[in-house]
Amino acid sequence: MIHVENLSKSFFDLRRGDVLALDHVSFDVAPGEIFGLLGPNGAGKTTCLRMLSTVLKPTGGRAEIAGFDVATQPEQVRSHIGFMSNNTGIYDRMTAWEFVQYYGRLYGMPEDVLTPRLEQIFQRLQMNDFRDVLGSKMSTGMKQKVSIARTIVHDPPVMIFDEPTSGLDVLVARAVVQTVDSLKSQGKCIIFSTHIMREVEKLCDRVAIIHRGKILAMGTLPELADRYNQPDVEELFFDLIQAHDESYRQTTS
Repeated sequence: MIHVENLSKSFFDLRRGDVLALDHVSFDVAPGEIFGLLGPNGAGKTTCLRMLSTVLKPTGGRAEIAGFDVATQPEQVRSHIGFMSNNTGIYDRMTAWEFVQYYGRLYGMPEDVLTPRLEQIFQRLQMNDFRDVLGSKMSTGMKQKVSIARTIVHDPPVMIFDEPTSGLDVLVARAVVQTVDSLKSQGKCIIFSTHIMREVEKLCDRVAIIHRGKILAMGTLPELADRYNQPDVEELFFDLIQAHDESYRQTTS
């Protein structure tokens, strides 16, 4: 469902020149699988996900979503994905219902399909209590639920979550994690970007640890624990990051 092959992205910086934000990244994600992108801030996770969602164009390599190329077939890609970032971006003057309805209409959903879909989503995410609340009056947790509803309203086969629990209190974060887990049971193909180890352990079938634009390791958690003789995910993560940073310093000094 998702195929990524040597995907790269470079930016030009006036001080540093060309900066390689993503460096020949490759992976595949199947239906019914949650693939975790685990890395510190600035690792390249968001750059990768923005290219998959057609917001950015790759400077090298290729990626396909549901058989469509992200660079040459962006409209078809967008119709097959739901993308949720940690920036909720809720319109202040729209209610929760109006906002999600608006996105459903943007996806071309007919009203006789959209209305029952909205009812189903608002019931599932327990949003009926604030369905008529304006965006300007919503709490952070309310906004995050609206963002999830916007992401799934058109029932896409591929869903991308970019640090969706960042900045949330523990109860709302738990609700987000439970929602993502339920989407997996529906056969959705999911990429889940995070730097929270507990979420990785709870959700992800496979994980890629990414740093400085490179994938340092990839596999299931048991596979990685066996390969690196480190059963603790957090310690494995820090060991790989530290080793890569030391190697980076040696090559650039």
